[in-house]
Amino acid sequence: WFILQYMSGFGNEHISEDPRCPGALPEGQNNPQVCPYGLYAEQLSGSAFTCPRPTNKRSWLYRILPSVCHKPFKPLEEGHLTHNWDEIEPDPNQLRWKPFEIPKASQNKMDFVSGLHTLCGAGEPRGRNGIAVHIFVCNTSMINRSLLSLPAFFFSIVPQQGKLLITTEFGKMLVEPNEICVIQQGMRFSVEVFGETRGYILEVYGAHFELPDLGPIGANGLANPRDFLVPVAWYEDRQVPGGYTIISKYQGKLFAAQQDYSPYNVVAWHGNYTPYKYHLEKFMVINAVAFDHADPSIFTVLTAKTTRAGVALADFVIFPPRWGVANNTFRPPYYHRNCMSEFMGLIKGHYEAKEEGFQPGGGSLHSMMTPHGPDADCFEKASKAKLEPERVADGTMAFMFESSLSLAITKWGLQTSNCLDKNYYKCWEPLKSHFNPKCK
Repeated sequence: WFILQYMSGFGNEHISEDPRCPGALPEGQNNPQVCPYGLYAEQLSGSAFTCPRPTNKRSWLYRILPSVCHKPFKPLEEGHLTHNWDEIEPDPNQLRWKPFEIPKASQNKMDFVSGLHTLCGAGEPRGRNGIAVHIFVCNTSMINRSLLSLPAFFFSIVPQQGKLLITTEFGKMLVEPNEICVIQQGMRFSVEVFGETRGYILEVYGAHFELPDLGPIGANGLANPRDFLVPVAWYEDRQVPGGYTIISKYQGKLFAAQQDYSPYNVVAWHGNYTPYKYHLEKFMVINAVAFDHADPSIFTVLTAKTTRAGVALADFVIFPPRWGVANNTFRPPYYHRNCMSEFMGLIKGHYEAKEEGFQPGGGSLHSMMTPHGPDADCFEKASKAKLEPERVADGTMAFMFESSLSLAITKWGLQTSNCLDKNYYKCWEPLKSHFNPKCK
């Protein structure tokens, strides 16, 4: 009977109740002595109680059983999930990965949790200051398993191949390639897939995502708040005598607890602390229309701020289809050394600065102050191109996780994945000097 529906708005106060139980939300108070339908009231706090009102995040859930009803957690084998940034020597080079391989279900059944692989990161989850970049590759749905992330303020999930049907305590979301979704700290979720599936995850422990300030841009532009979608309430009153597994990612390690019922038993909820999704085609691009090349910060979708003004713990940035019209300008990304670390992924198409080696399902990392920029072919072509209005990145969607932290690579990323492109540096070797002191 269920049809996927959503409510719109970033950070809004939402109310939702499953239509099978009208009036499930208490009227006029959060925690009545007896809740409608005999439900339990449970608050999920995404911020300290005493945070200022603009940053205070919480939701009230009205559920069949409270989430406290489970057996004790026990350690679970982590596989390739880690926050040990010292397991291998640092690598200051420009790094690029070929598309990460998805195992065949006939050879190795792998769901979303078992398919998580940590690629790089920095910081410490117990101190709640850091990030991690994960790759997920899977071929089967999570069955009677739910994931709960405790140190992370959010999982930003970017599917590259295959749809994800994500069930949360707040309802269901269908997330397809060219969409992203955010699962915030403390929220339980399960992922259903429909074949071989792959994507990227940015995990942040330290700050919530916000929409970037627009400054001189004005009131509108970039990612518009109304385009963020929140699921509507949906519940299942399902007993699982064989055991339902709650997997907790706690202080960087996995633990599992058993319970005999589905955790998706929330009949109604209200609040401003929710999971959400966003379609990247909704992004309103701002760009240069006279000369020179605007900094990539104009493509920021979401930002997780630090206490230093203008310095992000993590930014989520995209490079969507747009018009290029700048006069007397080298239009592709310029050569650059950045005080931030840049991890890039490609959802589809061909990235303009490196059309050959950078492939969908792969990635690249340019650590802080590591030089990078267009390959030799791109430079020669763009230097000689006739400058007229042109479409840029049609059929393409590249993205960047940018961070003020210096990211360390895991052993899986450098060795075990067997996807590292060891010839990446060669794309710049054909660059030659055009210097002529007699020609200005």
